[in-house]
Amino acid sequence: MTSEPVVSVGQAPATGPQDRAWPQWPAGRRRGALLVIAALAGLSYAWALGQDAVEPYYEAAVRSMSMSWHNFAYGAFDPAGTITLDKLPGAFWVQALAVRAFGFHTWVIVAPQAVEGALTVLVLYRAVQRLAGPGAGLIASAVVAVSPATVALNRGNISDSLMILLLVLAADAVSAAIASGSQRRLILAAVWVGLAFQAKMIEAWLVLPAFGLAYLISAPGPAWRRVRQLAIAGAAAAVVSLSWMTAVSLLPASHRPYIDGSHGNSAYEQVFVYNGFGRFGDQTPLQLLAQQSLGTGSVLRTPAASPARLLYNDLGRDTGWLLPAALVTGAWGIASRRRRPRGDRLRACFVLWEAWLVTLAATFSLATTINPYYTAALTPAAAALLGAGVAAAWAGRRAPGPRAGLRIGLAIVVAGTAGYAAWLVTTAGAQAPGWLLPLIITAGVLAVAAAVACVTARRDALLAAALAAGLVAGAVVPAVASASVVLRHQGAFDTPFEPAREASAIDAIFLTVPAQVAATIPRLQAVQFGAPDLLAAQTSALASVFIDDSGLEALPIGGFTGTIPSPTLAQLQADIRAGTFHLVLATNLADPRMRWIAAHCRHVARSRTYFCLPSEAG
Repeated sequence: MTSEPVVSVGQAPATGPQDRAWPQWPAGRRRGALLVIAALAGLSYAWALGQDAVEPYYEAAVRSMSMSWHNFAYGAFDPAGTITLDKLPGAFWVQALAVRAFGFHTWVIVAPQAVEGALTVLVLYRAVQRLAGPGAGLIASAVVAVSPATVALNRGNISDSLMILLLVLAADAVSAAIASGSQRRLILAAVWVGLAFQAKMIEAWLVLPAFGLAYLISAPGPAWRRVRQLAIAGAAAAVVSLSWMTAVSLLPASHRPYIDGSHGNSAYEQVFVYNGFGRFGDQTPLQLLAQQSLGTGSVLRTPAASPARLLYNDLGRDTGWLLPAALVTGAWGIASRRRRPRGDRLRACFVLWEAWLVTLAATFSLATTINPYYTAALTPAAAALLGAGVAAAWAGRRAPGPRAGLRIGLAIVVAGTAGYAAWLVTTAGAQAPGWLLPLIITAGVLAVAAAVACVTARRDALLAAALAAGLVAGAVVPAVASASVVLRHQGAFDTPFEPAREASAIDAIFLTVPAQVAATIPRLQAVQFGAPDLLAAQTSALASVFIDDSGLEALPIGGFTGTIPSPTLAQLQADIRAGTFHLVLATNLADPRMRWIAAHCRHVARSRTYFCLPSEAG
């Protein structure tokens, strides 16, 4: 893979690390190293495939979507297609197709995410090397491969894996457009962003300012041409992003499932309110679900919104290890190359990925609550900035003017990163191995010593050693953390070195409880008495464990949170009169529908389980 030539329009030729004697491996060795990195990443994602805790809600929806093309097209949550997922179905289409091809197994559902993660490693290399050179691309690929947040995410069935791959593909297309000024490349990037929107909605749009800013600053051509190109690409991104929502909205409501996450049966409300701006200040879906007495409150463990939220506790151990270093490196890279010609590729690289990182980090810091796996979206940007930082440090080793500041800055960043990693490990408690802290201290001291040594003895070999030692010192703890996630068979909801009580709570919700529910299904079928549905359950989350295990219809009442007006009380009464189901599992009798059930059906268990006969619906 080689960088594309630059088409300059009335400007100085673009510059990059190549013009500073960046160490060049033969192409065969670079490809070999990249394939080794991607293979190791894929192995870590796929190790003990399907044995980790997965999200039963998504797994049940994928099983339902694989049962019919009608369910597939609409992203139906339940086999009968009464209600959709509370997300857009893009990422789950991939999983449902895998199930249709290979059958319903957990490993079949998890495998696409492992493949998407490995592809992200490969695409990130290409995106970074276009602007910062092959060495920077290899460093970025290695860093993203050992990121604990990335490893944990890609071991589950969460939609973020596909979104991240598609956004890195978009960044690759933007990088190519910056080098060539190609409108076609910009439109390709817009298509990738639009597809990423189908996977994770508004979060995919958060990178658009980064792409636009980098192109506007660094692409060839007059300003009016660049603005026009960005406007066309923005329109293309909007068309692709909104296509499924618009198509579904134009269909009669009676011909499709109810749109979960909305009180008005609206896909736009689901995306822009429930999954969008409602995540700032309002209660999140998981918080609403926790009020249904399902025991999910134990997974709501992220700290309160604050500028430092990503730097400590679970979020810090997931992605915080290299976050400060990446932010500092990006700011330094932009400042150090501020006087370069507008087409400077390395500065464009810093602008693109720094804007990505700052925008997403700010959003995650301000949201009401976030899941730890959200932070995996930060890792491609952090990895790219560190790779580009090494490229810029090497490229500037013979630049005119004083160079001691660069080496002193390197020593400070390395020392700060090692010290921060040591603090994170100590706050993890007994879950971190005892030998890890001495290893951090030793690696940090050696790296700082190498950086200090190259301040006085300005030799290329010493600078290379200092850069290499700094990378090793920074990456050793994330690599160990990722290995612990793999060896402990942990997944997207886990974080490295998490306290035992948190690990137990996650296992209980995603492994123990579903197994216990599965054991009850034969008894439930014994009292089904010919009804088409196994039962009805308040909240899709509760219904999911029955659908996931049996593939039978468990009518979800109230959607994911239990608060959605589907089905209505009149629809429930009609279903009971028709004998569609007999058993109802209630979680919150404050709901008028559940109060009616409690008043008109027989209470048959200590828990809120009711048996309804057609005659009791009046």
